[in-house]
Amino acid sequence: MDIILFFFDFLIHLDKHLDVIIRTYGTWTYAILIMIIFCETGFVVTPFLPGDSLLFAVGTFAALGSFQVEWIALALALAAISGDTTNYWIGRYVGPKVFYKEKSVFFNREYLDRTRAFYDRHGAKTVSIARFMPIVRTFAPFVAGIGRMPYPRFLFFSVAGTIAWISTFIFGGYFFGNIPIVKSNFTLVVMGIILISVLPGFAGYLKHRKGKK
Repeated sequence: MDIILFFFDFLIHLDKHLDVIIRTYGTWTYAILIMIIFCETGFVVTPFLPGDSLLFAVGTFAALGSFQVEWIALALALAAISGDTTNYWIGRYVGPKVFYKEKSVFFNREYLDRTRAFYDRHGAKTVSIARFMPIVRTFAPFVAGIGRMPYPRFLFFSVAGTIAWISTFIFGGYFFGNIPIVKSNFTLVVMGIILISVLPGFAGYLKHRKGKK
């Protein structure tokens, strides 16, 4: 519970926490941010790490001179692409080893076959759009690996989605994060970003529930 409260506080007060990190660690902040983005996209066990809101905050501080916006955008894009690739290969290596039983409740071979078929039809769109959906972007490359989506195809759309994702939020923060009304209501803006980010997933869940009924 304490960990959940800590990350919730970290998310909604990114301006304060990031400011402290910058003042405490200086240029090492680059490494800290790279690690957060890499882990958020690279491991299925860390979907709770900040993504969209963190990038917006980074852009806001870049406009104040805390980061070179071009370099931080490039560094975090490479971190996200590396995370995606790591997650993909973990899924590709682990998937066939756990989805081998024909009648297993959780690791049924049929699930793997369905996953492969899904990515054959919708893989490219899923990998790109998932970048803008918290939690989904953590699992999408893992599932793509399990489904054995061709790696060159996966990488192309992963890079395209990453460039769009990083550019949207970092440069959004860079150009709009220090506008007085945004700056004075930064917590509300961050919460709004989080809410907008999860809406597609929530809408999909409701559609799925409605379809089942």
